[in-house]
Amino acid sequence: MSNVVDEAPARKPRRTRPEPTPTRRALGLLVRREHSRVELTRKLTARGVERDDAVAAVDKLEAAGWQNDERFAELLVRSRAATGYGPVRIRAELGMHSLGREAVAAAMETAEVDWEALARDLVRRRFGDDLSADRERQRKAADWLLRRGFTGAHIRAATRFDPDD
Repeated sequence: MSNVVDEAPARKPRRTRPEPTPTRRALGLLVRREHSRVELTRKLTARGVERDDAVAAVDKLEAAGWQNDERFAELLVRSRAATGYGPVRIRAELGMHSLGREAVAAAMETAEVDWEALARDLVRRRFGDDLSADRERQRKAADWLLRRGFTGAHIRAATRFDPDD
């Protein structure tokens, strides 16, 4: 028996990763979810990328088909409608991404959402089937739909509520 103490094997020094390029950072964000040009540029600059480099990276990804504002808008409309938001709120959110009127209108049209049916379903699930007898519940349902971004016509159709009654 020897009194030799086993030495731990020497560790290899960790290899340092090179700083990711602005394009690589932008691509990392895009693989998680769609982003608009404005949002992607803002996120890159918030992560320390110079504005000109961020714009160039987004341009490069757009040319390659990785970033597309129309695709982003369509996805956002479908996603927000599926979670119960109305067209007014969705249009406002699309406007915050600096999308043009044409892109917003195209995205709203391609979604093919029946906003009245969506509003009716939301009211039925939250407030029950029959609101016609209870004016207070009708008002609460109307206020709730208004906050979710539905128009007056959608709200009246969903709650059978007419303020002129």
